[in-house]
Amino acid sequence: MSDDAVGVLIIGAGASGGAFAWSIADAGMSVLCLEQGPWMKQSDYPTNNLDWESRAATEFSPNPNIRNRESDYPVNGIGTPIKPLMFNAVGGSTILWAAHFPRLTPRDFRVRTDDGVADDWPIDYETLEPFFALNDQMMGVSGLAGDPAYPYHEPPLPPIPFGATGNVVARGFEKLGWHWWPSDSAIISRDYNDREACINLGPCTSGCSHGAKASTDITYWPIAERKGVELRTGCRVREITIGEDGMADGVLYYDADGVLQEQKAEIVVLASNGIGTPRLLLNSASERYPDGLANSSGLVGKNLMFHPYAQIRGVFDEPLFGRGPLGCSIWSHEFYKTDRSRGFVRGYSYEISRGLGPAGEALYGNGIGRIPWGPGHHEAWSEIYNHTAGMVGITEDLPDEANTVTLDPDLTDSNGIPAPKITYELSENSHRMLAHAEERGQEALRAAGATDTHSLHVMEQAGWHLMGTARMGSDPKTSVVNGWGRAHDVKNLFIIDGSIFVTSGGVNPTSTIQALALYVADSIKKNIGNLFD
Repeated sequence: MSDDAVGVLIIGAGASGGAFAWSIADAGMSVLCLEQGPWMKQSDYPTNNLDWESRAATEFSPNPNIRNRESDYPVNGIGTPIKPLMFNAVGGSTILWAAHFPRLTPRDFRVRTDDGVADDWPIDYETLEPFFALNDQMMGVSGLAGDPAYPYHEPPLPPIPFGATGNVVARGFEKLGWHWWPSDSAIISRDYNDREACINLGPCTSGCSHGAKASTDITYWPIAERKGVELRTGCRVREITIGEDGMADGVLYYDADGVLQEQKAEIVVLASNGIGTPRLLLNSASERYPDGLANSSGLVGKNLMFHPYAQIRGVFDEPLFGRGPLGCSIWSHEFYKTDRSRGFVRGYSYEISRGLGPAGEALYGNGIGRIPWGPGHHEAWSEIYNHTAGMVGITEDLPDEANTVTLDPDLTDSNGIPAPKITYELSENSHRMLAHAEERGQEALRAAGATDTHSLHVMEQAGWHLMGTARMGSDPKTSVVNGWGRAHDVKNLFIIDGSIFVTSGGVNPTSTIQALALYVADSIKKNIGNLFD
């Protein structure tokens, strides 16, 4: 047992934990981060091997229940239409993400004001803008200035090439007069900060063996450690401990040998994602906080938001040998703003994706009835492989208190800590939005020249974006943390991951998560003299 207190204790070394650690190191306090996963080696990623597609679907699956690594914990998502995805390691889920890097738009922070649903955030886009820009520099973002869907900003690097698939889909958008723009991508298009430029290998979502894709283990953490931040791996936190004054005073955690350890701290910061954070808060229940830590509002674990994904793909006569980052080409905000004549409120974005690998195309072709198993397989496969292009529709998920993360009464991880249980249903609004995304997406692909189009209404394995389960707000009765991430109930407890989102927007959240983490760190530094008042 260790009684050596640190100034700041961070739980989780992923997207938000890495950014926060790098910034808070300048506050002059000792900083320690506990991460339950290991450091990853680029030489271990699937793309170093000929069986990369098989390994990407098993030992490097984004689903922890399939992957089942020693550092993982199980998630009970039985019956949910979207399966939660995450990765436990230094770098967290940025190890396996596609690095598609949009920001939330200014309108996403004022949903109640503009559209009469959900709630407004207690902060706005303008407050976060300098932290968006700083994060773009730290992560190494490629893109093109001038997108009319956003306030003007300049990514530090030129955009990733569209590839043949991006050019083909853009052709369809042009014919229909729809918005499209090169996506902001956390992948470097040129050599940058001692990292080599992307070589268009393609399968980013099983780990970048080249290092061109930003993950916080190669962007924020090396600098944070040089600043003096200590990072301990193989540490699974069981609960946050409370002192006699009701303030957080540290954690209990299991080390790599399974031995229970104690770590004291003056400030505790949660960066454990929208499932891991409520799990830990609920498991930190005590006599003083019987319903879980920081849960006087009753909202810890409630309002879970994913981004329901519709997948739309088309088959083209022309060869599409465009390789490159799977999820980073162009995007469209044509249907992002509310138009109630469509039958739903709020909207969605399109993310144009590139072609699949050989096995992925075979499975896709079989699923749409174009590729048989057995006789004729290879002939049919050759008509599909390098002849497909498409997109996903990323739809906004409105908060609903019935969508929850709770503690499972029976399932536990390898240390006996209760596993999270997910209860989640798609709303009628989401179903209508997904159907619209399917219809319009197929329309765009046909306009681009597709001879055959297909869609999937809800992608089951698409639960990367975990948001809303410890939401921020000005009123302690209706939120868990305030406008700069401090828990209303426990003034030395901060939350910096996607769980503090008030609404989800219709774009990937990581850029906004990291901007929030940098903003919270900056707010702590500015208020350090009266932090606990």
